[in-house]
Amino acid sequence: MAEIVLEARDLSKEFKGFTAVKGVNLQVRRGTIHALIGPNGAGKSTVFNLITRFLPPTRGRILYKGRDITRARPADVARMGLVRSFQISAVFPHLSVLENVRVALQRPLGTSFHFWKPEASLHGLHERARDLIDAVNLAAWADRAAVELPYGRKRALEIATTLALDPEVMLLDEPLAGMGHEDIGHTAALIRRVAAGRTVLMVEHNLSVVADLSDTITVLRRGEVLAEGPYDTVSRDPEVREAYMGAGHG
Repeated sequence: MAEIVLEARDLSKEFKGFTAVKGVNLQVRRGTIHALIGPNGAGKSTVFNLITRFLPPTRGRILYKGRDITRARPADVARMGLVRSFQISAVFPHLSVLENVRVALQRPLGTSFHFWKPEASLHGLHERARDLIDAVNLAAWADRAAVELPYGRKRALEIATTLALDPEVMLLDEPLAGMGHEDIGHTAALIRRVAAGRTVLMVEHNLSVVADLSDTITVLRRGEVLAEGPYDTVSRDPEVREAYMGAGHG
């Protein structure tokens, strides 16, 4: 069995008497793609915000590589190698694809906002930026402004800027949301490709979308773990089927 790299123990969150997450236990193994799914209102986003430290838990613990990060700051967690996509992927719409990735590469150097420096001083980052752009199939768009990208390409750019921090664990918050069928296929293939040598935890609401992508699927319902395992196991679970059919999902 692969090493557990990220773990939640008895994770709970209450909001003014409402329990959004109740006693969630989660183990993400190194080198796997782990999907956290469930119908709307299942508590997926809350769990994600707890794990990435954007929300404090009411109870429970979060461990990263065996280290307790329950009270760590989001920025410190990111520096440890646990990177949530939007932490560094809020793209600048009027910068080019290349410039966006280059800015993301500057962050670990502490020079993200040194806009007054001559452009020539940043040329050393070009090769790495272009490698990342190639990795997400955006080479043909490198000089286009981010605002001009189709929706699916913008999500690819977000993944490229996430990769710029060289994360050990990537956390992707509904990376396929709002996409058409063709974009879903392209983005799923991209996630599989960039996951090589990394660990990925992704939030998704559609069971069928993660069927071929994930090694392990954790299904939430009303803030609790309903089922967990590979797709073949969870998709046959009668409670999972009822939860999805009741929520209008196939």
